[in-house]
Amino acid sequence: MSSSGAASSQASGSSWTAFLKSIASFNGDLASLTAPPFILSSTSLTEFSSYWCEHPALFAAPAKEADPKKRALLVLKWFLSTLKQQYASRSEQYGNEKKPLNPFLGELFLGKWEDEAGTTELISEQVSHHPPATAYSITNLPTGVHLEGYNAQKASFSKTINIKQIGHAVLTVPNPSGGEADTYLITLPALHIEGLIFGSPFIELEGATYITSSTGYTAKIDYAGKGWISGKKNSFTATLYPTGREKDVLFSVAGQWTKDFAMHAGPAKHASAATLIDSYDPAKVPASKLVVAPLEQQHPLESRRAWSRVAAAIAKGDLDLVSLEKGKIENAQREMRNREKAEGRAWERRYFSVDPTRPDGVLASLGPIVGVPEHGDADKTGGLWRFDRVKAERAGRELRSLTAEEQAKVARELLGQ
Repeated sequence: MSSSGAASSQASGSSWTAFLKSIASFNGDLASLTAPPFILSSTSLTEFSSYWCEHPALFAAPAKEADPKKRALLVLKWFLSTLKQQYASRSEQYGNEKKPLNPFLGELFLGKWEDEAGTTELISEQVSHHPPATAYSITNLPTGVHLEGYNAQKASFSKTINIKQIGHAVLTVPNPSGGEADTYLITLPALHIEGLIFGSPFIELEGATYITSSTGYTAKIDYAGKGWISGKKNSFTATLYPTGREKDVLFSVAGQWTKDFAMHAGPAKHASAATLIDSYDPAKVPASKLVVAPLEQQHPLESRRAWSRVAAAIAKGDLDLVSLEKGKIENAQREMRNREKAEGRAWERRYFSVDPTRPDGVLASLGPIVGVPEHGDADKTGGLWRFDRVKAERAGRELRSLTAEEQAKVARELLGQ
């Protein structure tokens, strides 16, 4: 190693040690703690919504299954297939997890997948900044399968970084027999960061999550990482059972969410070659490519255009420029919030709405089964956010109709660019 390379390595090591000391002594939500620039990602959290659907064929598959038990199993298979993309796709090679950019209020990430499942559309919007929360809507157009949800994260330190995910997702699957559509309420896993002390962080899931449906079936997923003595990294077991009868296991699934898993009829203790229904190996199922408009065609508030200068500075390793460009956006956003407060108005969300005047039907019926409160932890996410189709149609027309002059005004006022 050259002397300059050695010096750089020592500097990074020193910075990493200082960062670990700072989080170990920090009280409160770590989201408010400034991370060292060398672990910054050039990707905004609004893009993370796309990880729900990088395999659109699996996402749409339940709409073609007539048996409600098997539909519920296909939903479980799809959910499990998303875990690698959501929690390991950025760092699986060598503990390289980066801190994503914190989205600003109103930030958008729009895209679509076009593959054997047809066109599947993604809408992601930062609906709250204090507290930070991202809402998303994903629709497979040929089948009508639709996912919506919102989430926030609360991080703390106790031996490692622990992250509680706040929020939930709702999946709607049209009934292929023509009856009422299925509704599935999905809870989000807690996670913590492994490998911190070695400077090579990666995510491990913990605890349990649930998927419960209007058709009377519930899935429970238990997560277990590698322990000091035994176990495999990213391990899990899952069961699907009639709601309220957890011991009457219809299907069981086990494996590693980053590698492969097997699905069996009946409980895991009876699993054998004869009970094997299906298996899944993410390495053998390449993710579909998400299509995003070129930067010059994006609205100024779309993530990749809005953060393009910051991303370029990160790519160059120019940390002073990173701070300068991030500061422009943050200052412009503060000024906008001050203007709104002075004028007695609030930022209008483009795709999602909150209706505090009536209870949410999904949470009222399915929430008690899996411990999701009827208010949906709205106080921690800025509201109980639901996709608003009327607003979405209007927003779609507005985003692509702005003149160059209008786009420049938006960039100047909201991003300081």
